[in-house]
Amino acid sequence: MSQDKPPINWKTTLFLLATFLISVIGVPWFISRYGFHAFDLVHFLVMAYATGLAITVGYHRLFAHRSFQARKAVRVITGLFAAATFENSILTWASEHRYHHKYVDRDGFPYDPYNINKGFFHAHMGWLLREQSPKMDRSNVADLEKDPFVRWQDRHIHALMISMGLLLPILVGVIQGLLSGRPLFQAALAGFLFGGVARVVFVHHGTFFINSLCHFLGRRPYDSGTTARDSGLVAFFTYGEGYHNYHHTFPGDYRNGIRAWHFDPGKWVIWLLE
Repeated sequence: MSQDKPPINWKTTLFLLATFLISVIGVPWFISRYGFHAFDLVHFLVMAYATGLAITVGYHRLFAHRSFQARKAVRVITGLFAAATFENSILTWASEHRYHHKYVDRDGFPYDPYNINKGFFHAHMGWLLREQSPKMDRSNVADLEKDPFVRWQDRHIHALMISMGLLLPILVGVIQGLLSGRPLFQAALAGFLFGGVARVVFVHHGTFFINSLCHFLGRRPYDSGTTARDSGLVAFFTYGEGYHNYHHTFPGDYRNGIRAWHFDPGKWVIWLLE
C-alpha cells in the first residue's frame, strides 16, 4: 500500500464483503434447497423500497437538504427505516452529503468524500473502504443536532441498524411461517436473506450508483461545470435520483425529476406527505 493512501477501514470493508458473499452464495443455495417462494420476493421488494425511499426522502431530501418540512412522525419513520440500510446515522450521512455538494469534484481540504475524479470505483464504494483522511468534522450539521430524535438516532445507530435491518425481516419471516405453516427455521432464514442481507446489498448499490453513475452517465443541461448528470435510465436504479445535474443545480428542490413523466417516486411521497 502506498504511503499516501489512508488505512483500510476494516469494519466497513468486511461488512460490505460479508453481505455481498452471503447474498450471492446464500440466496441461490436457499432457493436450490427450499425452492422459490413468492412471499420472499415480495418481502425483498417491499423492504427494498421502504428502506431505499427512507434514504432518498428522509436522509437525503429531508435531513441533508431540508427541502421540505415534515412532522415528527415522518422524521421518526424515515429515520428508523433508513437505519435498516446500514448507511450510518442521519448526522453522519447528511454531513458527508453536504460536504459532497459544497465541494463537489474537489480534492484538498475540505473535500468531496466521493469525488468521481478519483475514479468510478472510488465514487461508487471505494471511499468507504478507507479511513477518511484528513477527517472532516460534523460541524456542518449543527442545525440537525437540535432535533432530539436525530441525536437519539445517532447515539443508538448500531442497535437500530441491526434491529431494523436484520431482526425485523427475521420477525416478518417468522410471522409468515406461523401464518402459512412454513417451517419456522426456513421462514426465519428467508427473512434474514431476502428482507435482510440481500436487500441491504441491493439498496447499498442503489445509493452507490447515485455517487458514481450519476456523475458519469447522462446529460448536463443545467450546469456543465459539474460532473453531475441527468439520466432517466439511471433514475430507475437510484430511486428516482438519476436527474442529478438538476439536483446539484437546485439542491433545495424536493424534486429530482421535475417533469410529470420523470421516474422519481420520492417526489410523489413528499407531495403526499405535505
